[in-house]
Amino acid sequence: MRDHSRSARPPYPDVWTGRATNRMQWLLALIGVACMTLGIVLALDSAWTTGVAPLVMAVVGCIAAGLLVLFGTLAFVHVALRVDEDHLEVRCGHMGVPRRRIPLSHVAGAEFVPHVTPRHWGGWGYRWRPEKGTAVVVRRGEGLVLRLWDGHTFTITVDDAEAAVRVIRDRLHPHRPDPVH
Repeated sequence: MRDHSRSARPPYPDVWTGRATNRMQWLLALIGVACMTLGIVLALDSAWTTGVAPLVMAVVGCIAAGLLVLFGTLAFVHVALRVDEDHLEVRCGHMGVPRRRIPLSHVAGAEFVPHVTPRHWGGWGYRWRPEKGTAVVVRRGEGLVLRLWDGHTFTITVDDAEAAVRVIRDRLHPHRPDPVH
């Protein structure tokens, strides 16, 4: 007689978490800080002899470009993936924005992809390509692809993507105890 007091489910945690980081993004963030610093230096140290309008445009342009680069890169320095019993949640950057929460009931399948590259998606970040679907790409390397029931796909770069795929597949097709013989 079999012991049915324990579930046949593999020993996965109740909540699986993973992440991927791109250290190269920090270099781009420094470029953003440099642009902002240039704008501030122009505002404070300029002789203002060439006219106010060109100087204001240069100061505002440097600060705006610096802010866009700084916050645009910091938003995609890393991605965090969280899989619980009912949902999969993707959060980007230190503030967790953008964020996407997908009920596992909307997921038809998951597969491991050994080589996801920013070049194939048009760069780093939250991407959409009509022929490929949606992706969060923060670095090149392993990732996973979710196939959703509505026909769309969602690709995520994450460390230990194979484990994430196993956990997701397990939760899509929960193991049932063997029938009593």
